[in-house]
Amino acid sequence: METTLKALIATHAGDAPAIGAPGRDWLTYDGLRSLAAEVAKSLNGMGIDAADRVAIVLPNGPEMAAAFATVAQAATTAPLNPAYREEEYAFYLEDLKSKALLVAEGYDGPAYAAAKGLGMNVIRLHVPEGAPAGYFTLSSDMTGSADRAPTADDVALILHTSGTTSRPKIVPLLQSNVAASAQHIQASLKLTEADRCMNVMPLFHIHGLIAAVAASLSSGAAIWCAPGFDALKFFSWMKEAQPTWYTAVPTMHQAILSRAGRNADVIKDTPLRFLRSSSASLPAQVMVALNETFNAPVVEAYGMTEAAHQMACNPLESGTQKPGAVGIPAGPAMRIAHETENRLIDGTGEVCISGPNVTPGYESNPDANAKNFFEAEGARWFRTGDQGAFDEEGYLHLTGRLKEIINRGGEKISPLEVDGVLLDHAEIAQVVTFALPHPKLGEEVAAAVVLTEGSTATEKDIRAFAAERMADFKVPRKVIIMDEIPKGATGKMQRIGLAEKLGLVEGA
Repeated sequence: METTLKALIATHAGDAPAIGAPGRDWLTYDGLRSLAAEVAKSLNGMGIDAADRVAIVLPNGPEMAAAFATVAQAATTAPLNPAYREEEYAFYLEDLKSKALLVAEGYDGPAYAAAKGLGMNVIRLHVPEGAPAGYFTLSSDMTGSADRAPTADDVALILHTSGTTSRPKIVPLLQSNVAASAQHIQASLKLTEADRCMNVMPLFHIHGLIAAVAASLSSGAAIWCAPGFDALKFFSWMKEAQPTWYTAVPTMHQAILSRAGRNADVIKDTPLRFLRSSSASLPAQVMVALNETFNAPVVEAYGMTEAAHQMACNPLESGTQKPGAVGIPAGPAMRIAHETENRLIDGTGEVCISGPNVTPGYESNPDANAKNFFEAEGARWFRTGDQGAFDEEGYLHLTGRLKEIINRGGEKISPLEVDGVLLDHAEIAQVVTFALPHPKLGEEVAAAVVLTEGSTATEKDIRAFAAERMADFKVPRKVIIMDEIPKGATGKMQRIGLAEKLGLVEGA
């Protein structure tokens, strides 16, 4: 297996399309290889080499995809959310110890202000008129001399965890981690040079960077980069891009399904080889509906930042996907561990992984490393924080995040299980079950739902529906009917802290 991003891409150099975007000519693999050499020369001339960190703040699109793929061949990339505010940028830039910030020519927004406030150097990205998608040049006031290229043990990508309940942790991913994960995904999806991914995932997040960009480039395939996710434009983009697959989070798939009926011609004229879902559990009902709508396998995968994305994946062969399961091990070794003791067990417990795609550890956080890593049976295991179990056929079924399991007076309730029951209601389009603080029980079950268009279902109706299908202690005591459920930056519905966000907690 190749162990650096440069080695992955170099094996597919040629005039085949690599990166494209709306209304732009394609950047070829030869063009991408030449661009990577130009970027390395520019960065080295600014005194930046493999050990230095370059924060990248660019909108979704071909330049962002190409910037990640090329800067990571010369330095450490640190992509940041373009929607952050100045205070957030100041925190992340300082926490990451970035040497420079890369932004578009003419950009003077909050990331630029934060960098200047920290006395940080700024690198400008310029797209020449008429350039193919993804091509750019770099400029800055920095001068210096450097020439050390990254090896397998250098950091290629550095990201923060979501930090939902605590200070975000820094996750460094080595060149070897990124390369291994890209090749694991390539193997799972059987990607070839004939494939074309339509990327709608944000490119400051591990899902889009590795599953869409790195995995495609590792197989000599093409990536068509949308400017972000937009359900209203999805099918017009699909018609233009002519993809063989796309990858998204469940909420995006649900939004796509809501508009599929009026775009049947596009679906028929643009047959997909498969659809992929990851970053959150895909409700079984949504998997079935996607399969019927697109007449293609729906491959659910299980990933996280610390694993450079993919850990498990449903098989690609038609009919082998299990609704409600996140698949079989697809890269790292996977086992179940005791939730409080450092030992591996059978049955239900905390999902653990070990393999070449797993981060060597959180940066400057010995307490988190001691808590999340342990040695057993001759290997080093990482605790994912997810609870689950393997079935008799080796498919992994998740119960939920351990921090999201609802503890109602000692009764443990899986929010995913409640989600699955409520989604069987014909008038519920989306649902997220979450813990609601309770003075006596500790936590109570609550659910936020979005109804189908024209629905007149009430909270009482929904609770009665649930009461007929599950034990009384699992039935949501409160159901909030909403037009839209709050989502995070990557489109995932977030359970932790939702009670506070919805104003259901006193003093929140």
